[in-house]
Amino acid sequence: MREIPPEPLALPASSCYDGCDYDEEVLPMLSSAVVHRRALHRIPELDDQLPETTAYVRAVLEGLPCRVSSPIPGSVCAFFDADKSETVAFRADLDALPVSECTGLPWASVHPGKMHACGHDGHTAMMLALAEYVGAHLDTLPRNVLFLFQPAEETTGGALHLCQSGMLARHNASRVFGLHLWPGLPAGQVYTRPGAMMARANEVTVTITGKSVHLSRAAEGLDALTAGAEYLRRAYAMTDALPPEELVVLRFGKMVSGTVRNAVSGKTVLEGSLRTYREETFRLCRDQLRAIGQDIARETGCGAEVYLNEGYPAVWNHEALYDAVCAGLGEHAPRLLEAPVLAAEDFSFYQQEVPGVFFFLGVGSTPELHAQDFSFDDEAVLPAGVEFLKRLLTL
Repeated sequence: MREIPPEPLALPASSCYDGCDYDEEVLPMLSSAVVHRRALHRIPELDDQLPETTAYVRAVLEGLPCRVSSPIPGSVCAFFDADKSETVAFRADLDALPVSECTGLPWASVHPGKMHACGHDGHTAMMLALAEYVGAHLDTLPRNVLFLFQPAEETTGGALHLCQSGMLARHNASRVFGLHLWPGLPAGQVYTRPGAMMARANEVTVTITGKSVHLSRAAEGLDALTAGAEYLRRAYAMTDALPPEELVVLRFGKMVSGTVRNAVSGKTVLEGSLRTYREETFRLCRDQLRAIGQDIARETGCGAEVYLNEGYPAVWNHEALYDAVCAGLGEHAPRLLEAPVLAAEDFSFYQQEVPGVFFFLGVGSTPELHAQDFSFDDEAVLPAGVEFLKRLLTL
């Protein structure tokens, strides 16, 4: 792919660098993606309450030859019409986390208790840089281009609501791509795999209701603590008995029971998470978790309620599109991720609408995602990510 010389950078009028101690002689030397990332990193916002973030994104997009819209709260979508019959969609997530930043960076968060600790600022910055490129080269592209800047990836699954708005169907999207910064992979290198990429995540809450009495009359009570412990044992035994090729993890991280040491517990609540990849495996585990609750209730006399939320589906990369990407990019093809990961991502909702492939962009040896000190070498990582995204445009 022909290398395009970088164009002079121009920040939006409502620049997030206002008040930032930043060398103005250095700023024009940085890539567009780095400039956007550092600006966005200073103004993290949560869920779908993203007024400053969406204002910044709009300020960039509205100077480009595209139609900008906000089909759901906290979203910004941009459609570049190349007068083609099909559209390729690219997704970025806008929201941050309720984390207090302690990186000490010049562009650290100015919003106390909020931080871009999961790399969403980098995702958005790369897509803005790609949009700038698309705006300058639209007549050379084989497809129309749709950018989906979504809210609430960390909370309620903004991808689902954006899909329900009909954006993909309305613009005849035939494929969708997204990527995520990923610690532990070589900086600037892109990885993916066909099929299972990231897990389906379902929160599991088990409520055991017994009868509390003084321990001197324990035989008259219904011990919710013992019943809860037995539920935990059987639930773990159930997943341990699955065939080793079934990728599944069930763990309860919280168990609360009783009120005082010398009374039979009248209530136990178990809170955990189930991670699976195949829909059949999820249904099997869900049904067995419910059946274990029914057995515990029948055997102990306690009440047992087992609740699993809807969660996010598994990120499952479309095999034929994956093959097309690898074949079309040749020496620039993404590297193979050897195994799926247990983290979850709402990009999976787009993949249920149209063929999609999700990628990891390595950031090297850094603190973990969601950590207070998460950061990365944006000057090394983000330009490499943008160049990869540009190549996807040509397929």
